Amino acid sequence: MIENQTVTRAPAATACAATKYKILVAEPLGQEGLELLRRYAQVDVRLKLSAADLAACLPAYHALIVRSGTQVNQTLLDAGKNLVVIGRAGVGVDNIDVDAATHQGIVVVNAPTTNIVAAAEHTIAMLWALARKIPQADASMRRGEWKREQFVGVELVGKRLGLLGLGRVGGEVARRANGLGMQTVAFDPYVSLERAAQMQVKLLSFDETLATSDFISLHTPATAETKKFIGAAELAKFKRGAFLANAARGVLLDENALLDALDAGQLAGAALDVFENEPPQNERLLRHPAVVLTPHIGGSTTEAATRVSLQIAEQVLDALHGRPARFAVNTPPSASALAPALQSYLGLAELLGRFYTKWVGGPLGDLEVEYAGKLAAEETGGLTAALIKGLLEPIVETRVNLVNAQWVAQMHGIHLAERKTPHAARYENLIALRGERVVCGTLLLDEPHIVQLDGNWVDFVPRGYVMLTRHRDRPGMIGKVGALLGAADVNIASMQVARERPRGEAIMVLNLDDPVPDAVMETLRREFDMQWSQTLTL
Repeated sequence: MIENQTVTRAPAATACAATKYKILVAEPLGQEGLELLRRYAQVDVRLKLSAADLAACLPAYHALIVRSGTQVNQTLLDAGKNLVVIGRAGVGVDNIDVDAATHQGIVVVNAPTTNIVAAAEHTIAMLWALARKIPQADASMRRGEWKREQFVGVELVGKRLGLLGLGRVGGEVARRANGLGMQTVAFDPYVSLERAAQMQVKLLSFDETLATSDFISLHTPATAETKKFIGAAELAKFKRGAFLANAARGVLLDENALLDALDAGQLAGAALDVFENEPPQNERLLRHPAVVLTPHIGGSTTEAATRVSLQIAEQVLDALHGRPARFAVNTPPSASALAPALQSYLGLAELLGRFYTKWVGGPLGDLEVEYAGKLAAEETGGLTAALIKGLLEPIVETRVNLVNAQWVAQMHGIHLAERKTPHAARYENLIALRGERVVCGTLLLDEPHIVQLDGNWVDFVPRGYVMLTRHRDRPGMIGKVGALLGAADVNIASMQVARERPRGEAIMVLNLDDPVPDAVMETLRREFDMQWSQTLTL
């Protein structure tokens, strides 16, 4: 079932009592959402205010609702002395200083599930526009031309669509593409084979997806790892004459590399709804005849606008009445209600989740978290939510926090069971996360430490660059690895080896001051007889 409906509910307080709240709507909001807000609060719609005028009137309001055009910076936050919540009527919150709002105790909410269908349909529209050269044919007609022979297109039926990312929007695109008779494949290392099969999608490697797809569509979240992850090297791997569509995030694509690939004939066309800079200033891009451009309208439909207005209105009312908002993008007030004994373990739980995702680098599936020691006597739901936050934040677009963690996990097919053990081996408290791999952590002098990997006892602080290897313990291994890293000017901060027995299986952990070049990692795998080796950035 598509998660695109907002079910409104009345706040606990009566409408009369709730009129003490004042809400400022500074950018357009759907009538449905405005009507809901007006049942429980005084609502003022004041559009196109200057930054100075907005700052001047903001002290009188308890809630502010904006879209993408208002920059909610430190100056505005300082002016909003009575603000309880800021609502972003849309997905991205780049125009809101979330950290500053958090420091001032202001909840920030958005509406991330409202435009899934709209974005998926726009992606399909772009694929069709590329296949049939519709924009170019339209422009030619408006110039008074009749050049049918220049606009011979291709059919979508029978073509392979490669999806880079199989999240909520990617899944909806796949469903529609399958209905059009396309063969849908995808690369997403965090989606299981079972979940992909449910969507009638075949999972392939990254390179195979690029090399065999007639159409490629981007649907990955914008993270440090995915910034410009489609560049010149990746475009060279595309099937010659393929088409590319991007309605996800502009930062995913190197626009100049794309234009070079189009000019060289490597790609037949591209359709972009999002850009590195918006509005785009790249004249070469704006004038290229093989590029279809739309002004970031993927989520802009009448139906999506209605859902956005209702979802953001409900969350603003929740926050005003002291209830946890489902899509709060910063730490919600309920986090402070966690038992004092668990407060210091929140960071450890989140770090273990983040470490596990980066370490496994693939489908997360069914997991178990064990709380051992004194932690077992506590209510650990908040810690589990923090662990889920760490698991998912590196790989999903949705902001994850203690309020919505379980829901987001369910949306991505992840099941996490809890187990409690009164006694912890070696330490007073342990948190263990088990799945394809096992990682255990604890607090030592109030600092998170990882103390076990796949049954091997270790002790390191997971931050910066961490290199992990699995190999057979034998003389000289530590020296060889150290020499190789030294030759590459990679400084080792600490190193330790855990082993099952002398000359048996061993895990080596290195904290590094510098990233490890790909060529060095390849040499490790090829010449040092490593079962596996990888570097994590934490």
